[in-house]
Amino acid sequence: MKLLSIDTSTKNFSLSISDQGKVLSQTNIKLDKILSDSIIPAIEQILKKTKLSLEKLDGFVVGLGPGSFTSLRVGLSTIKAFAFVHNKPVVGISSLDAIAMGLKEDGSVCVITDARREMVYACLYEKNKGQLTRSSDYLLTSVSDLLTKIKGRPIFVGDGVPLLKNEDEKYSTAQEDFWYPQAKFFVPLALDRFKAKKTDNVSKMVPLYLYPEDCQVQR
Repeated sequence: MKLLSIDTSTKNFSLSISDQGKVLSQTNIKLDKILSDSIIPAIEQILKKTKLSLEKLDGFVVGLGPGSFTSLRVGLSTIKAFAFVHNKPVVGISSLDAIAMGLKEDGSVCVITDARREMVYACLYEKNKGQLTRSSDYLLTSVSDLLTKIKGRPIFVGDGVPLLKNEDEKYSTAQEDFWYPQAKFFVPLALDRFKAKKTDNVSKMVPLYLYPEDCQVQR
């Protein structure tokens, strides 16, 4: 199964091409703002590198955030257009899940990303032999409130790690290389859903954006 995966939730625009779960090529591009005129050329380039075309792909994977709402909408709109034109299935994955998946260590993980306005997006996970289980809702909260919910000593990862400030001395934190969602880590999260035909309704897909009340996501 050949898949194009992209994430536009952060300043790290990430995309990959995989086949049967094996990543053939991945690109990470640092951009202040991700727009359609930067997405399309990057996709064309990685397709050319892997000698594939949109028609030869079996489906698409897209990061739903939370993150930059404008960039998320551009990324999702691009994938929706590809899916409609080429009649291919799509799976949407939370970008926080992909960050957690990127850690090699097993154990408790807390993904924390900067939501601005002195708030963070966060989620707690348990990772065991490469299998990821979410153990909390997707949260929009302050750092202080988040820490009251923490039990044990999870590894903190994400671009919100600097917001821990002095608290980071009490917890383990991942290196900055692991802070941003990378497209290759969406693949293992999405592949089983494709095989089970549990893909998303493309017309109803929306970014995971936790600020408006009607966008709150529950477990």
